[in-house]
Amino acid sequence: MKLYESPSPNARRVHIFMAEKGVDCERVPVDIRAGENLTPEYLAKNPGGRVPVLELDDGTFLSESVAICRYLEGIHPEPNLFGNDPLSCAQVEMWQRRVELNLFFEIAMAFRNITGFFKDRETCVPEWGRVCADKAAKNLTWFDQRLCESQYLAGTSFSIADITLAVALDFAEMFKVVELPALENVGRWKAEVDQRPSMSAG
Repeated sequence: MKLYESPSPNARRVHIFMAEKGVDCERVPVDIRAGENLTPEYLAKNPGGRVPVLELDDGTFLSESVAICRYLEGIHPEPNLFGNDPLSCAQVEMWQRRVELNLFFEIAMAFRNITGFFKDRETCVPEWGRVCADKAAKNLTWFDQRLCESQYLAGTSFSIADITLAVALDFAEMFKVVELPALENVGRWKAEVDQRPSMSAG
């Protein structure tokens, strides 16, 4: 396998997931600032032009970080990170989607629209970025409440939902475009998660 990647939150999700599984593969850097992800060669791998992309040994290409993680879960089922029965699978999916849509996405849109990082290839609307930043800050309280009730987002086991939340929080902290409140339960959870060796994978 080959993982086409660049420094990004989505690539980091895959890095952490792979580290949790104890697997690795060849890494191929993609320079997205130079537009390498928009070349015909790369678009043949992923028409969306995004990273990461996983190339399988038979030449199949998988994009979207969670889809890549699902594939890796299928070929390396332990430790389990997507649930191990119908209920736990549904709970992991529920919390993963909640984090992705209500926090990760809002932080990403704030970053793209406020910083203008990709202004050479997309229309940036700073006002919309600020709306997204405000929504992210408000939505974090939802996850704080959950973590008051549960060790991890989907229950007693670390999962892809926790990976997405950790990556989203680190992304916000790194670029400072979203001012997130300091919440007790999120803080407790983050301190615990940061002790996992996988969190330094990259």
